[in-house]
Amino acid sequence: MLEAFIRTFVPNADQTELPAVRNSYGTFASIVCIVCNVLLCVGKGVVGVLSGSVSIVADAVNNLSDASSNIISLIGFRLASKPADEEHPYGHGRIEYLAGVAVSVLIMFIGIELIKTSAQKIAEPSPTDFSPVIVGILIGSMLVKLWMAHFNHVLAQRIDSVALEATSVDSRNDVITTAAVLGAAVVSALTGFDLDGWAGLVVGAFIVASGVGLVRDTLNPLLGEAPDPALVRHIHDKILSYPGVLGTHDLMVHDYGPGRQFASAHVEMAAEVDPMESHDTIDNIEQEFLSQDNLHVVLHYDPIVTDDPKVTNLRNWIAQQVTMIHPKLTIHDLRTVPGPTHTNVIFDCVRPHELEMSDDELRGTINGMVREKHPTYNCVITIDQSYVSSK
Repeated sequence: MLEAFIRTFVPNADQTELPAVRNSYGTFASIVCIVCNVLLCVGKGVVGVLSGSVSIVADAVNNLSDASSNIISLIGFRLASKPADEEHPYGHGRIEYLAGVAVSVLIMFIGIELIKTSAQKIAEPSPTDFSPVIVGILIGSMLVKLWMAHFNHVLAQRIDSVALEATSVDSRNDVITTAAVLGAAVVSALTGFDLDGWAGLVVGAFIVASGVGLVRDTLNPLLGEAPDPALVRHIHDKILSYPGVLGTHDLMVHDYGPGRQFASAHVEMAAEVDPMESHDTIDNIEQEFLSQDNLHVVLHYDPIVTDDPKVTNLRNWIAQQVTMIHPKLTIHDLRTVPGPTHTNVIFDCVRPHELEMSDDELRGTINGMVREKHPTYNCVITIDQSYVSSK
């Protein structure tokens, strides 16, 4: 049923890689959520005012904040779908993340106001009515929010949207807060002890906590978080699947909004092969990433010596030795420059962020390990940082 609902309102629903289709999904989800949240706000607001329940009014205001956040998300999807222009050559996709930040801040602000109102009722208690109508409204609200959580989760998975997934989590959290309000109303009616203000306080605190979590989740892409390990593995494995590719390293992924990712990497290929042939392979890899994954990839050609067993064995030996310092240490681009008194062994070493050694300490340790076996070898090491997740 949900699938038929989606296809009715989202043209070309299967072509999720297209910005226009992504915008249609975001617009569709936002409008559905706005309608649901406004109806829930009105229903609970009327009941809360008539019964004098601050916790139900707080829950109604929470739904109003959800509707406001849906409107911001709607605007965000529309602006994010704008094509690239001269001033923004990478497009406007990050507006979706900015919209998420705005929604998160709004949620926190409303939660703080609800905490103030609830604290006032705790200090100055007032009677709260309880009736089957209240129970019916709250149970109905929970059922609607459960459906909204599922609805947004399905759409978020389909277009890989952080904003819609956040909306799904928020809807699920609303079920919990409404259950707390309902539980307080039932306990108050059965015991005569008024928990309404306390329930409103819990709801407000929960809203603030959710807002803080959403701020963190939406700021991370803007701050430049590490790419998804699954994406890193996909890029790595796909590059290595091409004939002639011996290795890849120095992968960087830049996120300019959902569906607007750019990547660069170094590709190791045999130095003995015709450079024009290697260049053609690299061009094919870049074009297929764009056509198959909608990922703009720029690859750098690193020729490595493969017909000298001495260099190959040395490369493999050092690569194994550095893992004794830390299992995530790797080396690449190794070459040797023999001289009359010593041989320079030149290579790059990628260090994990959690390694506590300084760069100079790391160079000294590796150089010592190599000189212990090859006294006339001098390591010239460039330390690189990893820009992808090490999970």
